[in-house]
Amino acid sequence: MSTEAVSTDGYLLDNQQAEAGRRLAALAALFDASTRRHLSGLGLGPGWRVWEVGAGGRSVPDWIAEQVGPDGEVVASDLDTSWLAGVRPEVRVLRHDVGGDPPPEGPFDLIHARLVLVHVPHRERAIEAMVSALRPGGWLVLEDADPALQPLLCPEDDGPAQQLANRLKVGFRELMTQRGADLAFGRTLPRRLRAAGLADVAADAYFPMTGPACAELERATIEQIRGQLVSAGLATVEEIDGHLAHVAAEDLDLATSPMISAWGRRTDTVGAAGFEPATARL
Repeated sequence: MSTEAVSTDGYLLDNQQAEAGRRLAALAALFDASTRRHLSGLGLGPGWRVWEVGAGGRSVPDWIAEQVGPDGEVVASDLDTSWLAGVRPEVRVLRHDVGGDPPPEGPFDLIHARLVLVHVPHRERAIEAMVSALRPGGWLVLEDADPALQPLLCPEDDGPAQQLANRLKVGFRELMTQRGADLAFGRTLPRRLRAAGLADVAADAYFPMTGPACAELERATIEQIRGQLVSAGLATVEEIDGHLAHVAAEDLDLATSPMISAWGRRTDTVGAAGFEPATARL
């Protein structure tokens, strides 16, 4: 669930900043139910070995550990593992760069990455590494945002407050692009899974339209990048303070970027080592 954007001078959304915990909590509130639906639909259950890539916080690896039970295994990796402190003791935490480091020792029945690859410079290498770590018949589930598919923070752009919110969103996307993020990446996931040789590829999209978690995600994000917005001439301090006041007043309907979820199954030498492939129910 990592959402860090890499640049030559550091991270746009650095997990070392105080706002990072609030962002991770808001993302969990917004998207964990959808993630759980997808993973459960692929048969996740007792005894599975799972690699959670770019875990960010504890919510997803903790839940996976509950599903796989004592006979399963969960590896939770991230560039910054500080927010995984206190994770369930059966979860193995690993500091790891999915785009550069060899994958952890597999094979895995399921590998999942959410809001990770859009920021990874070597995306194809990362996908290849994850596929190589799959057990024959195992599933790879990738979830990433596609801000270009629905670029508005306020879909109902009918007043000055909504127009300011959307202009700040444009500024945020510009900062992300400068740091190598692909804002149309989510829609490419099904094609990339097929290109990696996976079968039974399918996908869907989900994005919340409004609610407390949407507001908290926006507030934490803007507070985290306000300095960069001002330094880049994309917004003034007064505009940012005004926008945050509207967010706090809960008088804006704020939407997230669409989350594209795609999944595919490794098929080569299916049946080896007595593995019974899961059956998709999505």
